[in-house]
Amino acid sequence: MTASILTFAFHDSPVGELFLAADDASLHIIEFPENRHQVKRQPDWVEGDNAVLRKTRRQLDEYFAGKRRVFELPLSPQGTAFQQQVWTALRQIPYGRTWSYADLARRIDKPAAVRAVGAANGRNPLPIVVPCHRVIGADGSLTGFGGGLPIKRFLLQLEGALPQGELSMG
Repeated sequence: MTASILTFAFHDSPVGELFLAADDASLHIIEFPENRHQVKRQPDWVEGDNAVLRKTRRQLDEYFAGKRRVFELPLSPQGTAFQQQVWTALRQIPYGRTWSYADLARRIDKPAAVRAVGAANGRNPLPIVVPCHRVIGADGSLTGFGGGLPIKRFLLQLEGALPQGELSMG
């Protein structure tokens, strides 16, 4: 993480309680209740509120209500240069669409790096806002997701990228 002190809060959502962390300038972390790659909490982080967290909560609520397709938030995901490249490319996947891991690897001009792209995708510290849920297997299967496949399915159904069925976490 950066040297800045993060403020964190929890936010209720249809996919469970989200952990949000931001400094006064930008959003650093969104985590699902069960997160495969949880960011290590630092002792100087403080629970509270700030303008970035308020804006994040509002935009997440709009997204889950079907009223927001693009997030307009200042972001500061922490990762390697390669991870940053993958996370930037993720933001180019349109709402309601999916790409395969191979599509994502080609998008960053590294077509042989499908596994590395998958690993970077799985380490995305800002899911939903940086839509890693929109990446699926080449055969259309819902593969790996840090928050669990039921959440991935829910988000893709919410966006219309999968048949609705009953929109639920089950």
